[in-house]
Amino acid sequence: MLHRRHFRSGEKGGSKVGKTKRGKGTKLRVITDAHGLPLAVHTASASPHEVTLVEATLDEAVTLGRPRRLIGDRAYDSDPLDQRLAERGIELIAPHRKGRLRPATQDGRPLRRYRSRWKVERTFAWLNKFKRVITRWDRCIEHYTAFVHFSLVMILLRRHL
Repeated sequence: MLHRRHFRSGEKGGSKVGKTKRGKGTKLRVITDAHGLPLAVHTASASPHEVTLVEATLDEAVTLGRPRRLIGDRAYDSDPLDQRLAERGIELIAPHRKGRLRPATQDGRPLRRYRSRWKVERTFAWLNKFKRVITRWDRCIEHYTAFVHFSLVMILLRRHL
């Protein structure tokens, strides 16, 4: 499962991702397994569209294998993305946008798996317990990413111990 979250930053200057005072912030992207445990995390500027950051998030995976399926929201309805992921052997499951001009590529059978997307939302609910991750006070994106990784490790330890 793949999901994105937008976080705002309150600092100025330094090597940051995106604008920070009032404009764009940081986009945190997480891939989870079927149980909601994090497998990959990627931080980027809030400016680029989600479709352009999917492969970068997949490259950040900490597991050996690749996922067989990615479940995303309507923002991931992109035929080029679907083709690129199919070349990697990954099935993209995302409902079609309402204004889609091309014919539908997915029927109801794969979209039934979309109902399990709440598990990645639960992972973000677990992340919301860490104030330093929610409110990005760090000037440097590497420090912020390190605290996100630390938070995800704490989530993994809590679920397995």
